[in-house]
Amino acid sequence: MTMLVAVLRFAALGWIRDLYATPTFHFTYWGFDWVKPWPLWGLYVHFASMAVCAGSLALGFHTRQSAAAFFLLFTYAELLDKSAYLNHYYLVSLLAFLLVLVPAGATWSLDARRRGGDRPVARWSYWLLRGQLALVYFYAGAAKLNPDWLWQGEPLRLWLGTLTDFPVLGPFAEERWLAIAMSWGGMLYDLSVAPLLMWRRTRMFAFAAAVVFHVSVWLMFPIGMFPWIMLIGATAFFEPDWPRRWLSRLGGGIGSRVGAPVAEGASVRAPGALLALAGLHLFVQLLVPLRFLLYPGSVNWSEEGFRFAWRVMLIDKAGQVEFEVVTPSTGERFQIYPRRELTPLQYRMMSTQPDMVHQYALHLEHRYLERGYPEAKVYARAWVSLNGRPSRRFIDPDVDLASEPRSLAPSRFILPLSPTAPRPK
Repeated sequence: MTMLVAVLRFAALGWIRDLYATPTFHFTYWGFDWVKPWPLWGLYVHFASMAVCAGSLALGFHTRQSAAAFFLLFTYAELLDKSAYLNHYYLVSLLAFLLVLVPAGATWSLDARRRGGDRPVARWSYWLLRGQLALVYFYAGAAKLNPDWLWQGEPLRLWLGTLTDFPVLGPFAEERWLAIAMSWGGMLYDLSVAPLLMWRRTRMFAFAAAVVFHVSVWLMFPIGMFPWIMLIGATAFFEPDWPRRWLSRLGGGIGSRVGAPVAEGASVRAPGALLALAGLHLFVQLLVPLRFLLYPGSVNWSEEGFRFAWRVMLIDKAGQVEFEVVTPSTGERFQIYPRRELTPLQYRMMSTQPDMVHQYALHLEHRYLERGYPEAKVYARAWVSLNGRPSRRFIDPDVDLASEPRSLAPSRFILPLSPTAPRPK
């Protein structure tokens, strides 16, 4: 149901047109250049189909098929443009995929009614969902173990400085001690909430803390549906029969009327291939966030290995970038200002992310080759500020980006963030 609301909200705010139909150029993911946006009418059909699948999944109607269709539709949309990447969009894709594996329609669903009754659910199904959410929390907390976050209170200090009219916190919004205190609180919350939710004695305390944390973050910062997704996901750590027990407390036998109790099904066995796939999924999710270790320098600066790693609300970057195209055959030089072609969102995201700068440079090379120039060299003049630091040169201006292959290997054109770079005061 959450995703049905999210899809309808996405359409109502005009984001289908703004993000996917308006841009004349799209930043694709490596290996997914073949993913292209439909015409505008096709995009509306795509998102309408996504809404139908989300509603069908919420009702438990052909649950696995609905989850599979939603997963494919949602993931395709997210692959259309890298500038629209958000951590919780990635999480939604993962959870939709997991709902294909687990028997999500076993009880309180149209599928169960069609079969004539509820079915027990195996214990591994719950632990698969819990494991996925626990990894999100763990890596989100581990990423905060860095000097900027813990000792400088950055970037929270920058963000809180815009909340001087916020109730209670407003008078202290510009105080560094508040930013540092909240930074430590966020780190401790992320690292501890999953274990506390798993332990019965601390579960209700942890869930209450989750409500306070996520609702507060949602009120303070414009982060969309993420807090509600995490809050609903936290209920996966409860005992499986919690909805029935809570409804029974309302009296009148409500719990007994909405369905028979469902055991956690320790005796219910899943096919070995399905268990192997579930285990492989968690193993991959354990490894993917660690890939930043394969790249040199600060991941928060270079952002190599940053996506798909649950580095949530971790940095504040602002940048500016211009390009110069040189055609050796004629000796001509062309100054390119990407703001003229890109949408404001695309430019803002591209200006601080080197792989997007590189992709746009390759796009410029292709454009000039089409115009009849036998060769085009593309150079970038990019400056970036990280967490309130003074702007520093980001891309080596002497490297021809058009000659650099697009790959997952470390990029030699990213200039390092000096360890002596001045910190914000």
